[in-house]
Amino acid sequence: MLSRLLRTYARPYRAELTAVLVLQFIGTIASLYLPSLNADIIDFGVARGNTGYILSTGGWMLSVTLLQIVCSVGAVYFGARAAMGFGRDVRSAIFHRVGTFSAREVASFGAPSLITRTTNDVQQVQQLVVLFCTLFVAAPIMCGGGIVMALREDVGLSWLLLVCVPALVLAVGLIVIRMVPQFRRMQERIDHVNRVLREQLSGIRVVRAFVREPYETRRFADANTTLTGTALRVGRLQALIFPTVMLILNVSSVAVLWFGAHRVDAGEMQIGALTAFLAYLLQILMAVMMATFIATMIPRAAVCAERIQEVLRTESSVGPPEAPVTELKPHAELEFRGVEFRYPGAADPVLRGISFRAEAGKTTAIIGSTGSGKSTLLSLVPRLIDVTGGAVLVGGTDVRELAPETLWSRIGLVPQQPYLFTGTVASNLRYGNPDATDEELWEALEVAQARDFVAEMAGGLEASIAQGGTNVSGGQRQRLAIARALVRKPDIYLFDDSFSALDLATDARLRAALRPRTRRAAILVVAQRVSTILDADQIVVLDNGAIAGIGTHHQLLDTCPTYVEIVESQLTPEEAA
Repeated sequence: MLSRLLRTYARPYRAELTAVLVLQFIGTIASLYLPSLNADIIDFGVARGNTGYILSTGGWMLSVTLLQIVCSVGAVYFGARAAMGFGRDVRSAIFHRVGTFSAREVASFGAPSLITRTTNDVQQVQQLVVLFCTLFVAAPIMCGGGIVMALREDVGLSWLLLVCVPALVLAVGLIVIRMVPQFRRMQERIDHVNRVLREQLSGIRVVRAFVREPYETRRFADANTTLTGTALRVGRLQALIFPTVMLILNVSSVAVLWFGAHRVDAGEMQIGALTAFLAYLLQILMAVMMATFIATMIPRAAVCAERIQEVLRTESSVGPPEAPVTELKPHAELEFRGVEFRYPGAADPVLRGISFRAEAGKTTAIIGSTGSGKSTLLSLVPRLIDVTGGAVLVGGTDVRELAPETLWSRIGLVPQQPYLFTGTVASNLRYGNPDATDEELWEALEVAQARDFVAEMAGGLEASIAQGGTNVSGGQRQRLAIARALVRKPDIYLFDDSFSALDLATDARLRAALRPRTRRAAILVVAQRVSTILDADQIVVLDNGAIAGIGTHHQLLDTCPTYVEIVESQLTPEEAA
């Protein structure tokens, strides 16, 4: 998964990666050349008292060092550009993929997990790319070049390389293998902490209303403690790496000096050569250490890449049509034809045998007990989910055959839980129509019974709205959401219990103001309150996912016991009549 992700999203940065490779190669060769020059200074300059040779060779060392610095800086620059671009592209790909998901896929992954995958998981892979470009590319060059240069200085000590390098690889490898499952658990537990925290922040009012702060504190503490425990286990393993590396480095240095001193004493090796051999051995071991350090990052990055790829390869259950229809006649009617919807693996369908029409210029209301499938039915129209049987038609065309933009441009949706975005009143209303004028916004607010409270807000249309609309009341959020749909001027209005937070007087005024504004559009209203739908042209009564009755209020009072039961639970006989 990791290699596939890197191949796919690093391909546009081949030029930068090539520059990294070339610069790292030149810089590493320069670094490998320095110990040899230092050995020459000791053997041919210091030992013989040749000051001129020391100065000339020292000047050459400075030039080589400058070249190494320039190449290292350039490699880091191009590597950082490639890594940052890679991270940006992967985040963008996840964002666009999630944007195609239906409610089913979003619920399957969970919002906290999708956020973690887009941020933390991408960051882990991006960090690996940075380290790969700055350290890992140089490691094999330095290791291979160091071995060649060390053998060039003295073959007699080469057996130390055969002992020290495998010992370092084996020691660090055993630690890395133990880290892999811990990294997987860590990412899963980060998801869990995000999930708990998101629930607590979203439901803070409920938590306080039921005095559940101690319980929620313990729940977060449990999730946090579990994550901390996993992180500590990973940290202990990571902390073990550097002492292990330093132990092998120091033991190797002592071994070189011990055995090298005997060779110098026997006249088989020069002091400068011994110094250079020690420097090359340290460079080789440092290269192995760099490689193993990055190897410690690979398991976590691999887990993150797997989670990222899981999102990227998930196809939405609501796919675009192969030959999309882009033309619809104006003021098209909405029709449900034998609609069925069943969740994957569910024994019984949520909706079954739903057939009715919502004509242009008329209001169709849907009512039923909790869990009867009202909101699910409404979600089928904009294809938030797709039918598993039958068809939903707009203007005689199956919504699954319409181009998504064509379908969505004809629909104005006010969801059950209205959501406002960070910005201003105007920016939220223009979500429905970016080209709407201020006059059109005020007109929509007037119809939605929101003009008065918006005019009283500091700034009016430019009054700030907090994330989720938390700085306005529930009823005000609903009215702003209704105004947003009105600004769009669609052919089909979908109101999913959108009047529940309004008092009866405001509800009545809003419905009266809506009639002339929506007289050429089909209106589908999901409602819990009978008073909201008394004047509807058609009322569809749902019971356990099936239609229990269709007709006007008075017709249903005579023909539908389910509707009569709902009415009697809410209205007096005088109000119902």
